[in-house]
Amino acid sequence: MRRIVEKHLHIGADAVIALTDVYTGTRDFVDAADAKRKMREWVGPNERFFSHAAQYEFEAWLLPYWADIKRLAKSDLGAPAGKPESVDHNKPPSHRIRDAFEAGKSGRSYSKARDSARILRDNDLTIAAGACPELKEFLNTILRLCDGACLE
Repeated sequence: MRRIVEKHLHIGADAVIALTDVYTGTRDFVDAADAKRKMREWVGPNERFFSHAAQYEFEAWLLPYWADIKRLAKSDLGAPAGKPESVDHNKPPSHRIRDAFEAGKSGRSYSKARDSARILRDNDLTIAAGACPELKEFLNTILRLCDGACLE
């Protein structure tokens, strides 16, 4: 990872932002804080490197749009209980979304590549950022680097 970051910075990138899921299938990370810490360790001290992690996976950031998930899946499955980023390894967010699609009448299972964009289309990302601190932190890093106003 260090070589990749250094390469991008060497060829002119102003900054490098790394984003990973905590749930990668390998159990390398305990939580988002652990993932961010390990990535910083792998890269070493570098003020232009920013590590971020989705707690536990990217799909947690889709859960605030459960009404859209239900509509696309043609499902009446209830939303997972609790805060989106607290949906854990025992049944990750992607499995919850998959279950909604498979229980619904859409005739298909959840596909990250196809359905995540459809879920987010026409939605206000600040809704998910308000419910997901890790997403908000990630977005604020991008906004700060672009001299934009951070989300409160």
